[in-house]
Amino acid sequence: MSTHARPLADRLAAASDAELRELFAARGVRPDATWQDFFDAAEALLEPSSLSRVLPALTAAEAASLVDAVAGEQPGEGRERLVALALLRADGTPQPPVDLLVEGRARPTPIDTTPPAPSSEATSAHAAERAFTTVARLADLLLVARERPFALLLGGAVSAGEKRQLAEAGLPTEAIDLLSGLAVRARLAAPVDRRLRTTALAEEWLRSSVAARWTLLATAFRDSLPRGLRPATAGWIPVSQWPLAHPWDAAWTEHAAELTESARLIGLIADDGTEPPWAAPLRRGEPADARTLVAQLPAEVDRIFLQNDLTAIAPGPLQPALDVRLRTIAVRESAAQASSYRFTAESVAHAFATGESEHSILDFLGAISLTGIPQPLGYLVAQTAQRHGLIRVSVDGETGRTRIESSDPHVLEALAVDQALRPLALTAHVGSLTTRVAQDTVYWALTDARYPASLVDEDGAIVVRDRHPAAPPADRHDPADDYDTLIARLRDRQGPDADAAWLDRELEAAVRAKAVLRVTVGMPDGSTRDLLLEATGIGGGRLRGRDRAADVERTLPVSSIRAATVVAP
Repeated sequence: MSTHARPLADRLAAASDAELRELFAARGVRPDATWQDFFDAAEALLEPSSLSRVLPALTAAEAASLVDAVAGEQPGEGRERLVALALLRADGTPQPPVDLLVEGRARPTPIDTTPPAPSSEATSAHAAERAFTTVARLADLLLVARERPFALLLGGAVSAGEKRQLAEAGLPTEAIDLLSGLAVRARLAAPVDRRLRTTALAEEWLRSSVAARWTLLATAFRDSLPRGLRPATAGWIPVSQWPLAHPWDAAWTEHAAELTESARLIGLIADDGTEPPWAAPLRRGEPADARTLVAQLPAEVDRIFLQNDLTAIAPGPLQPALDVRLRTIAVRESAAQASSYRFTAESVAHAFATGESEHSILDFLGAISLTGIPQPLGYLVAQTAQRHGLIRVSVDGETGRTRIESSDPHVLEALAVDQALRPLALTAHVGSLTTRVAQDTVYWALTDARYPASLVDEDGAIVVRDRHPAAPPADRHDPADDYDTLIARLRDRQGPDADAAWLDRELEAAVRAKAVLRVTVGMPDGSTRDLLLEATGIGGGRLRGRDRAADVERTLPVSSIRAATVVAP
């Protein structure tokens, strides 16, 4: 029985729905909590286990204010938030269970809000180079995820097997988790069914300039920082103070280190802890301004050299939109200020599968080439175009089975005996092969086996299909939106006679605990009488108990009881 829950229950009942939603979300209340009334809610919020869960989320200022309140002093800066979290009463005194949990804790070190020193020109240049590299590596990560969403562990980290494959693609293993975290924060990628998939926003971002890429990334990083790092009127507290932001969170030191490294990767802090000029507006809570950052970067180019050995050389950082499209046609072999690409039969076939045609490929390459289109490259594109569509995958309108057709009967013979395609259970049928397996599954199985397959609709037209459609950007879900049902149930049980309801709960709890009560009973003549009862039962609107003074059993109408308090043993 909690004698301290009644005042909080009254406060909850008087609060607005919006205030209740905010409180429940901040305290991590489950939307499916089985609370029946505000007394249940108050008792649950004052449980030591519930209080222990909210203490690590307190900022340094809030924790210091709570220590002051427990010590009998006036709480300072964090008082309003502590009252909203139901850790302090409205008068600034701690809820009775709170003082037991906080007593003995040291007062946290105050946050030093002195702005960091500005970076030197050389240090700024190095931070800009690192930001440029991070943006480029994140683009590489998204391009891989777009073609093949990769597996995530239960906690959201990238699996070790996937990291090895990404390392082969040129991504540093130690930065993969940080890069994927930045992508999710910026809503460029989303975890779907334990796989990291790109979003529609990523498609636009990949084709944006470096300045636009960095601006979105840095702004999203700032906006998603934990509450303790973000003052009300600024973007973030000095990075050197981040480890002090949540002093009662045992995991915070590690988390703060990860956030600091992410900030370093995108150029918001320099290696020596100083602040580059483009980071200052963001720290102050102002819009991002990438002009000073871009001024430190090499100029982007929009032309390439096409060579007879089926390679392409970009004499500088290629404009992102051109780079993304070129990488659907060619394989990038090296990434630096001068990148190289190689055209292969597989890479050109991939371009056809994504909707390119012979004319669109040659027109694109001709527009960006400083050397024209070499004859070997023209032959490669033309030969691949002839092979594209050699195998056509359609659906038989009569049988509903998937049909594989080809103008070359030898190709069908090869498909029929290919051991890699045995799971499709292909069956010969009137100059074609058929199977019960779905059309898309058959098409991707043939594509994986490097056959020049095309999807065909019922009219015979080639259809371009995206194997991994972009995931919708993850909504910024507000947990407070989940509590409408719970709040409605609490409101339904909010009767007009709260005193009577609370008395019933106190008496039931006393019976369960076999407690001794000092009961004030109203007499018929209007007077009152105090009895010392050992509660033994309650039911039918009556309280039963042994009168300690008279040593007799008494049964009292609950309606006659004016007050009941527990007597300490």
